[in-house]
Amino acid sequence: MSRKPVHRLRPAALSVALLACMAAGAAHAQSNTAGSIFGNAGEPGTTVVIQNTDTGLTRRVSADAAGRFSASSLPTGRYTVTVQRDGQVLATREDVQVTIGGGQEVSFATSAGAAAGATDLDRVVVTGVSSASFIDVSSTDTRTVFTSEQLEMLPVGRSIESVALLAPGVVEADSRYPNTASFGGSAASENAFYINGYAVTNPLTNMGSSTLPFDAISQMQVITGGYGAEFGRATGGVVNIVTKRGGNEWEFGGQVTYRPDALRAESRNIYYPDNGTDNDGLVYQKRSEHELDSWTYGAYASGPLVRDRLFMYVSGEIEQQDQTSVLGRPGGATNGYREYRYDIPRWVAKIDWNITDDHLLELTAVSDVTKNTVDYYPYEYVPGTDETIRGTGKTGGYYYEDGGELYIGRYTGYITDDLTLTALYGRQEQDHVADPFGYDPSVVYVSDSRPVADPVQRGTYAQLAFADAFDETEGGRLDVEWRVGDHALRLGYDRQDSTSRAGEVTSGPGYRWIYNRCAPGVEFIPGGGGAVCPGGNGDYVSQYKYANGGTFSVEQEAYYLEDRWQVTDNWLLTLGVRNEAFKNFNADGVVYAEQDDQWAPRLGASWDVYGDSTFKVFANAGRYHLAMPNNVALRGAAGSLYTNEYFAFTGIDPVTGEPLGLTPLGDGPYSSNREYGQAPHPDSVTAKDLKSHYQDEFVLGFEKQLTESMNFGARFVHRDLKAAIDDMCDYRPAYNWAIAQGMSEEMADQLGNELANCRLFNPGEGNTFMLDDGSGQLVEVALSAEELGFPKLKRKYQGLDLFLERPFDGTWYGRLDYTLSRNYGNAEGQLKSDIGQQDVSQTQDWDHPELMEHADGYLPNDRRHYLKAYGFYQLTPEWRLSATASFHSGRPKNCMGYYPQTPENEDFNTNWAYGGPYYFYCNGEPTPRGSQGRLGWTNKLDLGVAYAPAFAGGALEFSVDVFNVFDEQEAQNRIEYGELGGPGGPYTHAGRVVSYSAPRSVRFAMRYDF
Repeated sequence: MSRKPVHRLRPAALSVALLACMAAGAAHAQSNTAGSIFGNAGEPGTTVVIQNTDTGLTRRVSADAAGRFSASSLPTGRYTVTVQRDGQVLATREDVQVTIGGGQEVSFATSAGAAAGATDLDRVVVTGVSSASFIDVSSTDTRTVFTSEQLEMLPVGRSIESVALLAPGVVEADSRYPNTASFGGSAASENAFYINGYAVTNPLTNMGSSTLPFDAISQMQVITGGYGAEFGRATGGVVNIVTKRGGNEWEFGGQVTYRPDALRAESRNIYYPDNGTDNDGLVYQKRSEHELDSWTYGAYASGPLVRDRLFMYVSGEIEQQDQTSVLGRPGGATNGYREYRYDIPRWVAKIDWNITDDHLLELTAVSDVTKNTVDYYPYEYVPGTDETIRGTGKTGGYYYEDGGELYIGRYTGYITDDLTLTALYGRQEQDHVADPFGYDPSVVYVSDSRPVADPVQRGTYAQLAFADAFDETEGGRLDVEWRVGDHALRLGYDRQDSTSRAGEVTSGPGYRWIYNRCAPGVEFIPGGGGAVCPGGNGDYVSQYKYANGGTFSVEQEAYYLEDRWQVTDNWLLTLGVRNEAFKNFNADGVVYAEQDDQWAPRLGASWDVYGDSTFKVFANAGRYHLAMPNNVALRGAAGSLYTNEYFAFTGIDPVTGEPLGLTPLGDGPYSSNREYGQAPHPDSVTAKDLKSHYQDEFVLGFEKQLTESMNFGARFVHRDLKAAIDDMCDYRPAYNWAIAQGMSEEMADQLGNELANCRLFNPGEGNTFMLDDGSGQLVEVALSAEELGFPKLKRKYQGLDLFLERPFDGTWYGRLDYTLSRNYGNAEGQLKSDIGQQDVSQTQDWDHPELMEHADGYLPNDRRHYLKAYGFYQLTPEWRLSATASFHSGRPKNCMGYYPQTPENEDFNTNWAYGGPYYFYCNGEPTPRGSQGRLGWTNKLDLGVAYAPAFAGGALEFSVDVFNVFDEQEAQNRIEYGELGGPGGPYTHAGRVVSYSAPRSVRFAMRYDF
């Protein structure tokens, strides 16, 4: 065994940096789990030996006629590079770091003055370490790579999202999309996540991903633009993780972290704004009662099973959290106060078998499970005051268990110096358990929305998730790389299939009762089957039924071709193309959406201006496609039931809370979207020849070595969403089309109602629908963009990223990023953060044209200014200081209200308008998107200190991190609805804060490595 000092990085020797110049990089390809080493050996005909410092893996490549060499598909890690001729060592470079997808230049050519008259490698032997400040001139994308050493040193949250937010162009997503982020103005569902080359993005919603023990991360690559043809299925960003692996030395260690609630600042309460209502100024949610106590225990072991050949690495952690939270006013007679217990065990096991130096096999297993027990207790707010009443008896609760295992196998074969083959296969299975405490299926859930002193409340569970829900993915890829002269050709094919079972049903006998009040004598549900409000005080009750779900699947496959052409010693061109194909299947296994032959060009250029990797100018242009996830089929392609049937009543059962003396109002069950449980014909679910969601992107930038210890760079990125998929639910276009075709009123009504069932389409352009004529036969209805009445789709992102970085020199490291950006248009993408809607590709936005009036403006993920900084300082061999900081402007604010009540709008308001504040109007006047100002700036400073006592030889370390040192809790989002009951009607929640940034907290950690 070897004693392994923690948190030590080797500084670059400046004298060696002076010798590593005047090199030309040969063309070489890159991988999403490996990297490359390239450069100039100094003379043709020499042999370059590249050896992994930890595993002994050795590759030998020959320098070409110009002295250039390249070795690609190298496992990440540290290498020693040696130049030999006839077995004699001419030069050596140590501590060369290979990162994910990166190219590390190592050159040995010297200038005439490099060493006392030396002119070639016969007369000078160079031994030293690699310079960390050189720029990767082999890349044309925009990436940030975080190593395990950096993650251990920085005060950063132990999550993938927290690390990704350190990268430029990445902003926090809406808090109602937990553990997600927005990349370059995209929605939170438009990113892709990989572990050891296998896609682990959530297959149900595309939001978030599986994860792993945080300390098992070797490197995490965050690509925020310009990614090559190898990557697809993302219009936001890519997060690419490579796990640690074993080496030739046995290493063991463990870590404990603790975040005590006692040192956590009090969460900021949420109050009602002053809106002229009875609740003005009262506390809405007493977040000061929230508590969070967290422990994490982790351990690992790694080493050789057979030296230089077979290695193992295992890592495990368990996180335990105890939390409490309360609901907002009025609380809940049965569930307003909640206690949570989380047990989150995770583990990784990895085997690396270097069968020979030319054939490598990797096997990875990952387990990621979250177990959560939540207990419900009564908790209510005293009317007119900020006082609360908390009950003591448990009234309900849930046991949740989500997660499963992931298995990945990967083969790399260096067939020749110029031909490399890689193959990967993976499979993941995750189960989702939701077990309600004390659930009685005979109890009918009853709720009361009337403004009464003693509202009726019975039951604990309104809806139940499927008991057998799961997600499964299976996929593989094959990549071939062939170097031919100045060209590195890559050809690849990949496929991933996913299956999800999900859904929910109304609890009890399949329905619940909802009491409400309306204006007597008025038809209170537009188009609602003639339901007229009863006399008296207008009290009525609705029988609500909701059920949807099934087992759905998506198939995604692609092939690509890419040529990395070293045009000259200083110019590299990347010429690539990717072809994507997507298929979405309904619960019967029938295709309801299919897109084939989606060609995506990827073009990049890198100019090594001085030929010494100190100044790079680069550009990139590409197209990127994104498939619909499985949850689109939940309501769009399944037999969804979503109805209300309205009744007058004469009394209420005092025991069950159910209504007595029912008299029907209207014509029976009514569904605003005509969801009566019938599954639509698969050919009618989407528009004919539906295009996938896709985006074009253009990047121009540079990186410059200002000094031997400081780099600076800038890039400009332009993104333009060219097509999206959403649903439309408008009766009128199909009805008008049928009348224009001379069809009967009855047939026009049938086709109008079919389109009103909400069909998937490409917003802002012409679409052709296949609609049921009532007999099971489909009628082709071709509608132009003008006939549909929607504006052209628009989402544009423009960002200028500036950075200044000081590579670690043994004393300190620092990086500063500033982004000036503009994210505007009339659609966020697959989501609608305005209201926190989680129906991917089925948002409210495009249901009918009136919803899109005045929708053009600054989008929810627009953060005009964003400054990020992070770094660490080795004060002494025992003490280290670290910090991360971020400062960003707030998101745009909206005021959404009712559609104006004017004579010309009477037909729409009577028959088609949604009876709620969903339009960009307030008080009957237009309120364009983003026109209501912005939320305030969010400022956050995190500080850390670590102590590694000398007596432990660097193996033991204690650290303390303080997050949000100044406890600045700023509003992250707010209620965008501005009125209730009609134009100008006061709404007590208008402008109310939804969430604040996290309060100050402290994390203690102790780790020991040996």
